[in-house]
This record gives sequence, C-alpha cells and structure tokens, in this order.
Amino acid sequence: MHAKLIRLRAQIVKELLCILRDPKSRVVLIVPPLIQLCVFSFAMTLEVRNIDVAVLNHDAGGAALELVQQLDASDLVRHVRLVQSEEELARMIDTQQVMAGVVLPQTFSRDIAAGRSGTAQVILDGRKANAAQITLGYLQSIATNAALVLRPASPGTAGEPGMVRHWFNPNLIYYWFVVPSLVGILVTLVTLMVTAMSIARERELGTFDQLLVSPCTATEIIVAKAVPAFCIGAVLASVMIGAGVFLFGIPFTGSFGLLFLCLLLFILSLVGIGLMISSVCATQQQAILGTFAILVPAIIMSGFATPVENMPLFLQWLAQCIPLKHFLIILQGSFLKALPPADIFANAWPMAVIAAVTLTLSTLFVRSKLQ
Repeated sequence: MHAKLIRLRAQIVKELLCILRDPKSRVVLIVPPLIQLCVFSFAMTLEVRNIDVAVLNHDAGGAALELVQQLDASDLVRHVRLVQSEEELARMIDTQQVMAGVVLPQTFSRDIAAGRSGTAQVILDGRKANAAQITLGYLQSIATNAALVLRPASPGTAGEPGMVRHWFNPNLIYYWFVVPSLVGILVTLVTLMVTAMSIARERELGTFDQLLVSPCTATEIIVAKAVPAFCIGAVLASVMIGAGVFLFGIPFTGSFGLLFLCLLLFILSLVGIGLMISSVCATQQQAILGTFAILVPAIIMSGFATPVENMPLFLQWLAQCIPLKHFLIILQGSFLKALPPADIFANAWPMAVIAAVTLTLSTLFVRSKLQ
C-alpha cells in the first residue's frame, strides 16, 4: 500500500510539473479564461439598445405626433428617421440603416379621438430575428405609454396596465445570467483540454512506453492524470465564482458548501470525459480536435442559449448525458434563487452517474493500451 502511494504521488507531481513548469502554460491556463469571462460577459449581451426606427407618418393629427415624440424620447431608440414613402422605408430596412419601420395610417388620430384603438403597422428586419422580436416588445411598450397619455383613464376604468414583475432578476440584468453560465462553460473548456492532452502528450513525446514497463497500474495512471486537472478546474472555478460575486456584483443567495460539492462532482465528470478522449488520441492535435468536437454540442445542448425543453425529445434525452446542462441549473439557481437542496440533488446525481461511467470507461481504455 505504501509503495502504491509513493508511485501515485510521483505520478501526480510529474503531471503537475508538466503542466505548470512552463510559464506560458501557466499563463494560458489562468489568464485567458479570466479575460474571456470579463469580455464575453459584456459582449454576449442579450439586450438590444440604440435602435434606429423609421417612421412613415400619413397622419398629421395630435395622436400620431405624440407617438412619434414618445419614440424619439425613449432611451432605447437612438434615432427616429422620418421618411416620405414606402419605397424609402423599404430601402432603409434593406440597407440595415434601421431595425424597424412604423407606418401610421391617415385614420390613426381619428380613431384615437373616437375612442377606438389606433392601428399602426410595424415592419421588422427579419435577418436579425432575436433582435427584431426584442425591438417589437420595446415598440409595444412605447405605444402603451403613449396610449396612457392620449387617453387617460376615465372613472370606473383601470388607470394603469398590468405590471410585470420578474422573479430573481427584477431588472433583467443580462450578465446576472451570462456570467454564471460562462463560469460553467470556461471550466468545461479548461478541464477537458487539460485532461484530453494528458495521455496524448505522453504518446506524442514517447514517454507512454515508459508507463508500459512501469509498475503503475491503469487505475494509478488514471488517478495521476485526473488529480492535476481536477485541482486546476476547481481553483479556476472558485476564482470565477468569486469574480461573479465581487467584481460583477451578482447576488449569491444559495449555499457555497453545496455549490462547491457540486462543482467537484462536475469537474470529476469532465475529467472522465477528457480522459476518454485522451485515451483514444495519438497526438495532442487530435486531443484538441476531440475536445472541441465534444465541447461545441455540449454548450449548444446545455440550455445556455436555448431552453432544453424546446429541443426535440431525442435531444432532450441526450442532453441529460451532458454534465454542463445539470451544473448550469445548479450554478444559476445558487446565484439568483437559493435553489433548494432537493433540486440541487436532482441535478447532482446525474453528474455522479456520468462521472462513474466515464471514469470506468477511461480506465478500461487505458488498461487496454497498457496490455
């Protein structure tokens, strides 16, 4: 037993030295993820601001003028461009000078004065579908405010429209959602990269043959390859979570202890996947390509960009095998809504199953290479 511990310690020290002895490697592992966290947090904005809107006003009445003034006064609209014809409006949208066009008919003010609903046509640039839908919501909100000014509440009628309150993120601050998600994504990238290159590096440098004649068992080799990546991933994730709380000011309402335990389980499942990639790759280049072949589908199907519930049933089942999907639920819930322990456990045990399966398979793969 003592000899096994000595061999295992020597293997772990060797792996740590291979990763950390090169100053460039140390910088690459630590600095780029932190820079990416800061840059992507502001670049991956879900907001749409500084909108240019074209207005074709066929009505000279006061209601139409009020709506145009409301558009011009909005903080979300940068410029209101008045056009004289439908052809000019179409040209401005085609050339992407404006995101949306508003056409006010001749009867707009007359309908408002008669107590009827005024009708306006909104033309959106469909090439930017997401931004167009958000812009439509903004325009509807501006039109609602204009309606309150033009037609104040009469006795017996409601004076204000229904108010919407957003739970957990009342002001819809986008980086409260983006930053925790980026923590999971960047930790996935670094952990997979470190573990995927471990055995592949041995083969490429020719030192894998030394493992074949060493007394180390397959399990010892797997543990020695897993520990450095496990430690690097845990430290990096802890630094990023701290940056989310103290640098970005995101409220943390959950339990640090439960989150850290789930983080360790998450990294362990990633280590198993990375070792599986490394065990079947002959060079580090193949390991990098294999990492990105796994990473890109994992991010897309994790629920970061689109809800998993909107995917076909087959992809929903496949997403259950992705540890990032479960960890993002735990991470976002721990930050914003104090996720109950029962919900944390419901997303933690799939990661434990994934870790057990991948580590077992990677051990079998390595053992087959050693024989």
